[in-house]
Amino acid sequence: MASTLVLVAVFVLDLVAFGLAVAAEQRRNTATTARDNSNRRYCLYDSDIATGLGVGALLFLLVSHLLVMAVSRCLCCGKALRPSASRTWAIVLFITTWFFFLIAEICLLAGSVRNAYHTKYRTLLSETPPSCETLRKGVFGAGAAFVVLTGIVSELYYVSFSNANEAPSPYSRDSGIRMGSL
Repeated sequence: MASTLVLVAVFVLDLVAFGLAVAAEQRRNTATTARDNSNRRYCLYDSDIATGLGVGALLFLLVSHLLVMAVSRCLCCGKALRPSASRTWAIVLFITTWFFFLIAEICLLAGSVRNAYHTKYRTLLSETPPSCETLRKGVFGAGAAFVVLTGIVSELYYVSFSNANEAPSPYSRDSGIRMGSL
């Protein structure tokens, strides 16, 4: 039977990761052009908090996923699962959870790196204004969506793994040849 403590811990970690990813989406950098003392234009960026929030979401999701993989011994270590529908679901959900996890981590990492990037380009007043590039809207949002999917699928994987791991062996009955009384 799946441990309730593990399921609650994974849920809380995923919930925190989701909250941080949504907060990072809301607090993305914005930039405006400003002028310095020598009358050159430059990009002025606001608070860089979204980078920290994105990295925090990435780390909470990583801890959640590592917890599930450690408890289930990553499906490949330990004793073999008994043949059943739960084993089939555990294998399918194992692959799916890694797929969603990698997409979520890539979105959160790319968003954090891109949000931290600030152009240092300055131009004279007569030239065109500098390109104040910022993170595209929706990168942290996509990461948050995949955090939710990863959380749901990883919990389903853990439950399926636990059911397959504790199922009775299909070969537990006596398979020897009996000799009748003569």
